[in-house]
Amino acid sequence: MLKISNLTKTYADGKVGVQNLNLSVEAGDICAFIGPNGSGKTTTIRCIVGTLDFEAGEILIDNHSIKNDPLACKRVIAYIPDNPDVYTNLTGNEYLSFVASVYRVSIADRDQAIARYADEWGMTESLGLPIKSYSHGMRQKLVLIAAFMRNPKLLVLDEPFVGLDPQASFTLKKLMQEFVKNGGAIFYSTHVLEVAEKLCNKVIMIKNGTVIKQGTMKEIKADKSLEEVFLNA
Repeated sequence: MLKISNLTKTYADGKVGVQNLNLSVEAGDICAFIGPNGSGKTTTIRCIVGTLDFEAGEILIDNHSIKNDPLACKRVIAYIPDNPDVYTNLTGNEYLSFVASVYRVSIADRDQAIARYADEWGMTESLGLPIKSYSHGMRQKLVLIAAFMRNPKLLVLDEPFVGLDPQASFTLKKLMQEFVKNGGAIFYSTHVLEVAEKLCNKVIMIKNGTVIKQGTMKEIKADKSLEEVFLNA
């Protein structure tokens, strides 16, 4: 579903974001992408979703190149950044209708998905309100509804639990597990290692722009906790 080969990104000031980075995520995987601040996680994610160009390597999403066929890639990706950027003068319903139109989700599918996910996250009564009145957690729920509504093949999530209350976090974990059971894949950046350890079947650890560990959660952990492995890497 996601394959990165020899990805290298150097910024204009000469700083190396990532260097010769290789990783893969298959359908059915919930993959934790972990590393210290400044390790290259955000650079990698922005290259995957097509908001940052790179000078070397290849990124394939559902066998399409993000460089050569970005629209085909973006049709099958849903990306949730760590800080949800939305059009705050719209209502929640207007925003979801806009997203559905951009991604050509039918009205029937849109309405069915909104009804389901808004109910799951307790957002039904809030969708008629302007987004500028929403809390951070409500905005996070809104962009999650928009992502799941599209029925993508790959979810790219950057700290998706930030701002969510315990009930909303539980709902998101349940929906993530359901998503991969139905053939999707999730690439998930987080600092909350306890959640990642319980939720993910695969882990990729990055440091100084290079992957230093990659494998199944069981392989990486062995007889330790993920936190211990991370702190000793």
